[in-house]
Amino acid sequence: MCSVSVFRREGAEPTHPPLPVNRNAAYSADVMHDPDLLPALTRIAEALERLAPPPAAAPSLTGADAFVWHPEPHPRLSPVPRVAAVPIDLLRGVERQKGLLLENTMRFARGFTANNAMLWGARGTGKSSLVKAAHAAANEELPGSLALIEIQREDIRTLPDLLGLLRAQDRRCLVFCDDLSFEREDADYKALKSVLDGGIEGRPANVLFYATSNRRHLMSRDMIENERAGAIHGNEAVEEKVSLSDRFGLWIGFHNADQDTFFAMLDGYAAHFGLPIGTEDLHAQAIEWSVTRGGRSGRVAWQFILDLAGRLGVKIAA
Repeated sequence: MCSVSVFRREGAEPTHPPLPVNRNAAYSADVMHDPDLLPALTRIAEALERLAPPPAAAPSLTGADAFVWHPEPHPRLSPVPRVAAVPIDLLRGVERQKGLLLENTMRFARGFTANNAMLWGARGTGKSSLVKAAHAAANEELPGSLALIEIQREDIRTLPDLLGLLRAQDRRCLVFCDDLSFEREDADYKALKSVLDGGIEGRPANVLFYATSNRRHLMSRDMIENERAGAIHGNEAVEEKVSLSDRFGLWIGFHNADQDTFFAMLDGYAAHFGLPIGTEDLHAQAIEWSVTRGGRSGRVAWQFILDLAGRLGVKIAA
């Protein structure tokens, strides 16, 4: 059996293994004793948080009946305290269109299935006014039943993100895009096609999409012709473009008003706001106004009423 003896030189200090160094403690001590280091570290931490912010909270659809979608810099829904809507009874000359859209909207507000709607036709004929009026009428009959969410044309590519947020909501929503159309080299229409009637997830059951456009097929004629010229089979290229409009289950056309319809609009506005003017004088001034504007439409009639009310000293909500 071996024994090991450890000899120590006389007068030498006993040797011990080195103690472990607590680097965290040493680092904390340095921070505590250096008054300039802690503020610098705080600024670095805040900068990192700005570069990688925490996930945004799910949007709330309470507190308002209308919202505007802002996808950047942080996706959010901004509430609209008051929607600029005309009472639906004041919309004249579009009785058939009004009946179709109102029925579709009310069915959806009551919890039943309904169709996405495309309102197309001449400018100023009341397309967007009818969408807002139908939404207001639904909430008047069934308070809080529908949220109107406006998405801008240039944000259509973010529509899947918006629908992803709305999918988890209990409230029913009308997503509305005004003056929707696509130009050459514009591929955003593919995102819209996928959302309307395609993709694995499909459209959320609590969401309808309403759009207005001056074009029946949302595409300019030269865009469709360009696709035909560049394709192996021209008809297939055209079908690809036209199929976007086909994905709207409800297609509602609007056309320029004739003179009798134009007068009916004016008479309805004048009676509603109590304008002190005779019918003949009203029509005569309106004809002159429409000639200067180059046509008769709901927009021209409303602009004339605003001007007339101001001249007559009658205050109305514009």
